[in-house]
Amino acid sequence: MSGPYWMKTLINKTFSGRFFLSGLTRYPHVSRMVDKLLFEGDDIFYLPKDRVIPIDETADPEDIQSTAVPSMVLEHFIREADFRWIMDFCICRDSTGCRDYPAELGCLFLGEAARGINPKFGRPVGVSEALEHVARCRDAGLVHLVGRNKLDTVWLNIGPSSRLLTICNCCPCCCLWKVLPVIDTQISQKVNRMPGIRLSVTDTCVGCGICTRGTCFVDAIRLKGKKAVIDEDQCRGCGRCADVCPNSAIQLEIDRPDYIEAAIERISRLVDLSGKIERV
Repeated sequence: MSGPYWMKTLINKTFSGRFFLSGLTRYPHVSRMVDKLLFEGDDIFYLPKDRVIPIDETADPEDIQSTAVPSMVLEHFIREADFRWIMDFCICRDSTGCRDYPAELGCLFLGEAARGINPKFGRPVGVSEALEHVARCRDAGLVHLVGRNKLDTVWLNIGPSSRLLTICNCCPCCCLWKVLPVIDTQISQKVNRMPGIRLSVTDTCVGCGICTRGTCFVDAIRLKGKKAVIDEDQCRGCGRCADVCPNSAIQLEIDRPDYIEAAIERISRLVDLSGKIERV
């Protein structure tokens, strides 16, 4: 049975209290309970923007065109899934009344569990429309978050979580995961960087501070003296800071050539879109 429509109204009304509620997880017994109910078995990571991936411009044009970019992870799962569902709204931006990013660009859910979503929340789509949707989200400046997220199965009243792949399209101002710096680490460590990537600040940084102004949703980049510094423990590798830097002083580094394959394999171990792995 799908989740009732009033659940959306409840989230809209309580969303502003998410930082207070997240702070309560610093109490061990609360953290264990919340983790069990809402985040058990989760593994979610941000995909950096395609345009911040380093490209060798001296290479052959055909090689540049075939460069592996993070959105390939989404394309793989969109094509593999038997069922795809687009939400008509982003619950985070809808709850905050976001003025900077479109609230109508909602999550894309893949997998059999998505068949149970309340029809008032969105619509089923084919491969082409799903690919167009994530492309529109990128064009709007949103960053993809992909993985297994039990919280979605709870508020949507669907399941099991092993049969639902969540693709969120996140803005830096309204994202639920702005709570990561205050929520207990047992939960926050389930939201990660994409395997094989990291961001670094080069010596060309002039300390303009643009990257620190409403860019990072977890405040992982700050000015220290006259240079930006990235907090490796907080950084989730979304790449927004590299995207806005006027001097290209922040670079995304890839430390394994198979980072796309590694991301696909990691998700495939947790979410069954083909019916080939055991449900958990």
